[in-house]
Amino acid sequence: MCEEKGKKNWVFCDGDLPPAGDKEPYGHEALMVVNLNDETADLSIDILFEDKEPVRNITQKLEGQRVICIRLDKPIGDQKYKIPPGQYALVLHSNVPVVAVFGRLDVRQPNLAYYSVQGYAY
Repeated sequence: MCEEKGKKNWVFCDGDLPPAGDKEPYGHEALMVVNLNDETADLSIDILFEDKEPVRNITQKLEGQRVICIRLDKPIGDQKYKIPPGQYALVLHSNVPVVAVFGRLDVRQPNLAYYSVQGYAY
């Protein structure tokens, strides 16, 4: 029996785009997704906000045995949705198990800070 690697649903609670700054590297957040399957993953992202209705079903394909880095400071998905400033959470859905992680590069201090966060998977 083949053991599945990954999960079909991921939640990342702490989205809040940092300022880009004046020069590279630019501050940003990103959602990295790895598809360890041979089959293409049909990804769907829901964005939940503090003070407005959710945006649902932002779609993206990820071929098998590939990784994608979705920069969240740029338009995302087939719909090219631009996340507005402020607090948000991401819910990632996939038709096949995937592995996902959320990262943030904050350039507000001279020593920078990049960190990644493992989401809740189910």
